[in-house]
Amino acid sequence: MFELKVVTHFAAAHQLQMVAKKCENLHGHNWKVETVVAGDKLNDAGVLIDFGVLKQHVRELMTRLDHKFLNELEYFDTDECPPSSETIAVYLADELQKKMNGEGLRVKSITTWESDNACATYYPE
Repeated sequence: MFELKVVTHFAAAHQLQMVAKKCENLHGHNWKVETVVAGDKLNDAGVLIDFGVLKQHVRELMTRLDHKFLNELEYFDTDECPPSSETIAVYLADELQKKMNGEGLRVKSITTWESDNACATYYPE
């Protein structure tokens, strides 16, 4: 099995209810996202996927989130799915897997860093 990792960033605001009081206020983060994809077979060029293609897929997802108020995005506009580090990781993993469907790859993990010392990692099944 092979794994590839790309690191990207986006800036966005959110509000979280029923967490630390300060998180209930509108606030933002400069998020760092670590994306790990895995696969068993290299293509004819000897790579799992061209890094440029993988980065483009991830950049398209970052564009959906960058400089947005995440609570207003359709995916997070519900009490069942607030825009936490955890649910952002789930969203990115699900959406990236859709983009890579047919490429023989799977999303192994997404880690969303909301600060230098706080992150959440999601491992899709």
